[in-house]
Amino acid sequence: MSARPYIGIGILIALVLCWRSVFIVDESEVGLSSLGGAQPVTYGAGLHLKSPLASVHLFDRRLVTHAYASESFLTQDQKPLNVGFYLRWRLVDPARYLAATGGDEDTAAARLAELVRARIRDALAAAPLAADIAGARANAGSLQAPSLRAAAELMGVELVDVQLQRIELPEEVANAAYQRMQQSLTMQAQQLRTQGSAEADKIRADADRKSAGIKADATRDAQRLRGEADAAASASYARAYGANPEFAAFSRTLQAYKNSLGREGDVLVISPEGEFFKYLHSASGR
Repeated sequence: MSARPYIGIGILIALVLCWRSVFIVDESEVGLSSLGGAQPVTYGAGLHLKSPLASVHLFDRRLVTHAYASESFLTQDQKPLNVGFYLRWRLVDPARYLAATGGDEDTAAARLAELVRARIRDALAAAPLAADIAGARANAGSLQAPSLRAAAELMGVELVDVQLQRIELPEEVANAAYQRMQQSLTMQAQQLRTQGSAEADKIRADADRKSAGIKADATRDAQRLRGEADAAASASYARAYGANPEFAAFSRTLQAYKNSLGREGDVLVISPEGEFFKYLHSASGR
């Protein structure tokens, strides 16, 4: 019997064993090889040899980012609040990662997300809605707790970053809140208008009172000044008339002429030879 078939089978088996004994790890990956109960061996980037019976698992060692859409959480006063978040992690312990998640990235993401949800749920349930919204930064800070990172390390990953993306009210709650805010602002505006009108009336009344006082003071001062001026004029006239009685008589007569003659429609019946026309006669006789 020819030995060629056995030689061909041997060569084929040798090729298969060689193929199963060699593997390549990419620069972005880390390899983990295990055989039975033996301690797993970790491999970096490059070409490696292993036992043909050992299995090799390749894991991505780059930074992984997962974002999660807004989910509803209840506050201390049982008000719903929508919160979205994202998290980043990287592989640090391939053996532990394989044992905890089976090497499945989606499983790791789901478990990490559940840890974060629990942390958010506890933080929001510790305060009422208004305090949760006002203290969004404090809630975000609670996601950096050492206990959360320690839980991630048990899965063989390092939790690099956890951040809240948005905190918002559900649409129906937001509409009700906006209506209450609008009503409150309307009441405040009405109150301010009422207060403004009252202040305007007060200022207007005060201005009128001050104006009346100023006018009264001005009238009093004007009358006083007019009286003083009249008195001064009378004194001047008296001195002038005392110094020249004839001039005084002449001045009074001219004033009488001014008051009695020359107005349209007036009729004056008097004797031309009377004392009233004395100065007119004197002027015409010259």
